[in-house]
Amino acid sequence: QVQFVESGGGLVQAGGSLRLSCAASGRTFSSYAMGWFRQYPGKEREFVAGMSRSGSKTVYPDSVKGRFTISRDNAKNTVYLQMNSLKLEDTAVYYCAVKILAPALVVFTGTPAYDYWGQGTQVTVYS
Repeated sequence: QVQFVESGGGLVQAGGSLRLSCAASGRTFSSYAMGWFRQYPGKEREFVAGMSRSGSKTVYPDSVKGRFTISRDNAKNTVYLQMNSLKLEDTAVYYCAVKILAPALVVFTGTPAYDYWGQGTQVTVYS
């Protein structure tokens, strides 16, 4: 069982930045592939960033490419999502997720691939 502490959400003006953090439990954090998703009310969770276990590969959808950056610090068992140039449509609940025992070079973009999820953190962008 992997448990998380998500933080960093909040209110931000359009064009601003936020950094989300997700600290995970477990001694094998370096074996996890990581992902960030967001969810609008009444909608399915959608993929916004993913990183391979090795950390060498990342994937972003076009909607956030160039604005969001996923990173990880294995020493702190933490994955981050740096969000810049935020837009009103980025308003959502954001979730981190891990896939345990992941291959080194694969980035997973679908929700079924992930084994454990954070509790979510609200990001609200205002004009």
